Amino acid sequence: MARLAFLVLCFSLLHFSSSRPSRIRKAVLPRQSGDAAGDDDDVKSQIERLWQEVNSLKEMQALQTVCLRGIKAHRKCYLTSEEPKHYHEANEDCIAQGGTLATPRDLMENNELRDYAKRSVPGSKDFWIGVADIVKEGQYVDVNSLPVSYFNWDRSKKQPTGTKRESCVALSVVAQGKWYDEVCRTLKKYICEYVIP
Repeated sequence: MARLAFLVLCFSLLHFSSSRPSRIRKAVLPRQSGDAAGDDDDVKSQIERLWQEVNSLKEMQALQTVCLRGIKAHRKCYLTSEEPKHYHEANEDCIAQGGTLATPRDLMENNELRDYAKRSVPGSKDFWIGVADIVKEGQYVDVNSLPVSYFNWDRSKKQPTGTKRESCVALSVVAQGKWYDEVCRTLKKYICEYVIP
């Protein structure tokens, strides 16, 4: 907090001094031929670095808040949302909070998500995860359009069904974390993930 106050003070002084030329500055400038410009650049770069550091600290604090409400695993934090939304609205909500829809990368991560979802929202059957084949049927990608290499389809129910209407993927808690494809406009609860720096 002290750093933030110092940063605000420095920024205010720099803004004030650069927006209103003072008589003192005019009197001093001729004596310091080329050094004043270098000093101003030095101060500006120091303030820029401090702003970057403050923003980084704010991001870390926000992540820590998320992690306290959710779980931390695999260098990520996960947080379920209890308000059902369409797939795209769910992803936009995760992005607005600094994350994306959760995308399990292996069986261990998938099981962590299943167990966490079961504990955090008891009685819920399934959750949107960040996997879809919206662009090209049968070519599943994550929310960043990167190919997905791990799948946990519910083969007993012949998933994925392969229809063009069902392009978004949900993780089923009642089917022990198995996946199935679903119509993206269906309202479901969802799991967001946040990468821990």
